[in-house]
Parts: sequence; C-alpha cells; structure tokens
Amino acid sequence: MDIYQPLINKDASQTRLVNVGRITGGVALIMAIFIAPLLGNLGQVFQYIQEYTGIVSPGILAVFIMGLFYRKATNSAAIWGVIMSIPIAMFFKIGAKGWVDSAIFPNLPFLHQMGLTALLTMLIIAVISKLQKGKEDDEKAIDLHSGIFKTSSTFNISAILICLIVAFLYAYFW
Repeated sequence: MDIYQPLINKDASQTRLVNVGRITGGVALIMAIFIAPLLGNLGQVFQYIQEYTGIVSPGILAVFIMGLFYRKATNSAAIWGVIMSIPIAMFFKIGAKGWVDSAIFPNLPFLHQMGLTALLTMLIIAVISKLQKGKEDDEKAIDLHSGIFKTSSTFNISAILICLIVAFLYAYFW
C-alpha cells in the first residue's frame, strides 16, 4: 500500500490493493524458497538475521526515542538520523567482520554495534534539531505528563511478580 497506491495506481480499489498484496507476498515466498538453501552454511540463521536487521533498527529506535522524549526533535532531523544510521552501522559492521584491516574499525559484538549506532543517531538528531529550531520546542512534539504513565497497583504487583518468576526461572535453569 505504501508503494503501489501512491506511486503506481493512486485510484486503486481495496480489492486491487488486496490482490497486489497477495501477489507481492507470493513473490516474496518464492524468493525465500530459493534463498533459504543458500543460508544453510551460515550457522545460526537467527543471529545472522539479527545482525543485518541491526543495520537499520538502531536508527528507527533512535527516531522513536527522540520523537517521544526530546521535544525539540524535528521531522527532517529524524529523516537525516535514519539515513545516517546506515553508514554508522556499516562502519561498525565492517570492523567486526574484518572486511578491512585498519585500526580505525573497531571489532565489537553486534549488540554493542547496535547500541553505539543508536546513540550516535540520537546525537545526530539532537544536533540537527538544535541547528534547525534552536531552543524552541517542535510544534508537533508529544506532550508527556506524569499521568500518561500511571498504572494501577494491580498491574504493578503483577509486573513485579512476573519479573520475579522470570528471574527465578532464569537462575534455576542457568
């Protein structure tokens, strides 16, 4: 819907959109059937998927965090943050995979790479927003107040119990 309707057929009916979605899903499934055997020598496929989604997900996380908690964040700063997060992530990915032998590329675990990419992306968003808006809040900023995060005591007790059960199970089966 995000690509077909605005770019290819603006007047597409709901039936047409559903059919295009089905065809797209079928094509993706056929591609996956042919790609899956090639992934057999990767070892842990789940880790492979995490590592490579980690190229884009830190930038998206940074945009959400800055959009929620930094009132000065602007739309264009968010777009620049997402765009710049990919080269930042690739910088860390190149070093960790040893693609280039150089002292400037750090060899970090992929979760550390993702964390640093998110932090650097948040810094980029903050700097660009500061350059654009100065000290004033963005007019589209989310108004956060203490009542928004208020939960009932039943929820709080249940959440603590669940955390204790998970911690016990983790410690017991470790």
